[in-house]
Amino acid sequence: MNGYLPLSFVEEKVRDLGNALFFSTSDAVLKMPACVVRVLKVDELGHLWFVVPTPTQLIQAFEKVFPVKMDFFRKGKDYYLKILGKAFIINDPEDINSMEELSEAIKQKARKNELVILKVKITHVDYAEKHKPKPSVKMLMKQVRGLLLQWFMLERQESPEFFSRIPATHSIYYPVYSN
Repeated sequence: MNGYLPLSFVEEKVRDLGNALFFSTSDAVLKMPACVVRVLKVDELGHLWFVVPTPTQLIQAFEKVFPVKMDFFRKGKDYYLKILGKAFIINDPEDINSMEELSEAIKQKARKNELVILKVKITHVDYAEKHKPKPSVKMLMKQVRGLLLQWFMLERQESPEFFSRIPATHSIYYPVYSN
């Protein structure tokens, strides 16, 4: 099914899954490293706010706007999200101070360059539900065959007649050849 997902639906699923793998899909030589992120906020415009550890390079060397991919999933959930968008690096002190969405502790770490604040504008969302595979006849037959072989092999190995046919002592003469 192709169509548009409501922002409220995407926001609910993002909050439920919580963590994502973050990838920069930029063609630049220097790009943000891939990492696991936790979304702090989804605003009314559809922007995802989160922080990443400061890279070892100077943050000014990176592109301020770059394409990203985020994979949201969690073990035990029957669905996952793949989000494509544009990431914006927020590192200007005035911009950091003017954000009411973020806590003061995060703002302080961002001012000290311990964290980098990123805002991702969502451009595309893929939502998929995992379906449990239904057992096929071929798969069931393989399982039954494996069980039968296992039973007969165990039965044959445990029977006393099987062990009585193996000689207990048997000497083999190996001729010795010398040059």
